[in-house]
Amino acid sequence: MIHANEKPLMIMDGGMGRELERMGAPFKQPEWSALALMDAPEAVRAAHDNFIEAGAEVIITNSYAVVPFHIGQERFDTRGRELIALSGKLAREAADNAEHNVLVAGSIPPLFGSYLPKAFDPDKADDILIPLIEEQDPFIDVWVMETVSSIKEAKFVCDALSKTGKPIWVGYTLTDRDDYNRPSTIRSGEAVEQAIQAALPYDSVEAILFNCSQPEEMEDAITAAASIVPKNIVLGAYSNKFDKKLDDNHEANGEYTAFRNEFTPHIYYEFAQKWRAAGASIIGGCCGIGPEYIAYLKEHLS
Repeated sequence: MIHANEKPLMIMDGGMGRELERMGAPFKQPEWSALALMDAPEAVRAAHDNFIEAGAEVIITNSYAVVPFHIGQERFDTRGRELIALSGKLAREAADNAEHNVLVAGSIPPLFGSYLPKAFDPDKADDILIPLIEEQDPFIDVWVMETVSSIKEAKFVCDALSKTGKPIWVGYTLTDRDDYNRPSTIRSGEAVEQAIQAALPYDSVEAILFNCSQPEEMEDAITAAASIVPKNIVLGAYSNKFDKKLDDNHEANGEYTAFRNEFTPHIYYEFAQKWRAAGASIIGGCCGIGPEYIAYLKEHLS
């Protein structure tokens, strides 16, 4: 395998939702980061700018919560396409106005809610997925499937995204383990190795990522991936700073998950060093990881 440091490092942005909250933008459950798209789109643009100024070379569209799970079916039916397109437009404008090269990654979120692999319904998925693809496609450079909890959903979305001809980054979310000697799994309970193998047959898959998971989970998953993927596949990680969840009763739109208060930018960087050594060359942040964390990674990890 090619060693991690033989591949150039690419710094992603951090968590959009909690950055909007920090900025004082409209933000609450269940709409989450979609509320700012509806009521204060200028704040979304400003949040993108904050991450770019911190050094991000990849920004992710703010479409994560523009799904019925967060904004409700009626609002998705009437405004979903408009809001999805706006998320792409705002990210594109921010990237095009940056002083350094910035890629725009079109977010394909969990279609039926975060951390809920059993909720995936292939009979209803296209009604959500097709607008996400069609409305973002004019604005984005790559696709990033975020917080994928099951192989079934990963393959369904890869099938659809492959038709666009644009690169795909597959981002799996990992189970919070109580014993790090146990094998690493995605939240469906499927082995990380199985999840990686499921994505490899797709020619458009350019990267395997792990996101919205505990930082302690990333190194083992990256190590497993590095032993499997061919040299043309890039690995990456962007974790959250949530408290550990050892049960499967998480309500992604019904509660605010608490943060680990001790989790400083320097501690995050120490984890990122391990991910880099294990094979990651795309590194950023998820929920709770703000511009100050990205700036620290840009200064020290690069």
